[in-house]
Amino acid sequence: MHAHSHDHVHQPARVLRFSLGATLGYIVLLLIAGARAHSLALIAEAGHNLSDFLALLLSLAAIYIQARPPTSTKTYGYQRAGVLVAFLNSAVLVLLSFWILYEAFERLQRPEPVAGGLMAGVAAAGVVMNGAIAWLLYRSGRDVNIRSAFLHMLGDTLSTAAVIAGGAAILATGRHWIDPAISLGIGAVVLWSALGILRETLNILLEGTPRGMELDRISQVLRTVEGVHDVHDLHVWSLGSESHALSCHITIADIPPSASERILRDVKERLYHHFRIHHTTIQFEHLVCDVAHGCVVPTAVESPHEP
Repeated sequence: MHAHSHDHVHQPARVLRFSLGATLGYIVLLLIAGARAHSLALIAEAGHNLSDFLALLLSLAAIYIQARPPTSTKTYGYQRAGVLVAFLNSAVLVLLSFWILYEAFERLQRPEPVAGGLMAGVAAAGVVMNGAIAWLLYRSGRDVNIRSAFLHMLGDTLSTAAVIAGGAAILATGRHWIDPAISLGIGAVVLWSALGILRETLNILLEGTPRGMELDRISQVLRTVEGVHDVHDLHVWSLGSESHALSCHITIADIPPSASERILRDVKERLYHHFRIHHTTIQFEHLVCDVAHGCVVPTAVESPHEP
């Protein structure tokens, strides 16, 4: 178990360290080439890659932070460190995309001559680098922190491929408005991918129901367990992007604890098998209950000492 946990942390970390070095070198190349070619698309790509560099750096830090064990004050550990980093990364990407869109609209009104050959050549190097990094990140894990970094790099791969097409089109037609038009497309791709991660991470931070889970479906599955009469006060939330928790009240017959232990075991097995939910807090009840102020309270209690 320890070896698996160690590899789970260090494999993505190695990929991120390599990605940081490659991305930083490419940013310098984009800035120099963009200035020489007078290409807004290349400069926009440099800004996009700078946000990727910061995103990768934050993701690397989050990997080590979220691997720290729980403490008396952080009883769930630091699993949401990666979620918080993904939220910040996507928020920065939203701001960056608006800047790209604004500059592209400005350039459409006043097109400038662009060196299409240099623009396409630099972009080709970016497709190879960003594509390789995106593939490595995709293979590293499905945590939302790593997935946000993957989307950054995938967006870069697609946008730099568009820059290549734009450079070729400028060489063929001489129409320099193609450069800001491509920038509009880059900005739209960045904005779309960032909003998706932003919605998912915000839902986790607000303890919303995890994506792909429905409370009615969970309740139906639990009711199929023999001995379960009712399920209520059901809550499901995410501790991290890959770790979910559940709490609920289950009505059962008035049976001894030794018999209810079998029901509890079956309930936990169903939750793991169907929904991959590990952390559960389940309360058994055999009284007629009402809900008052969000809490389940008994409406009638029979005292064994009554005459």
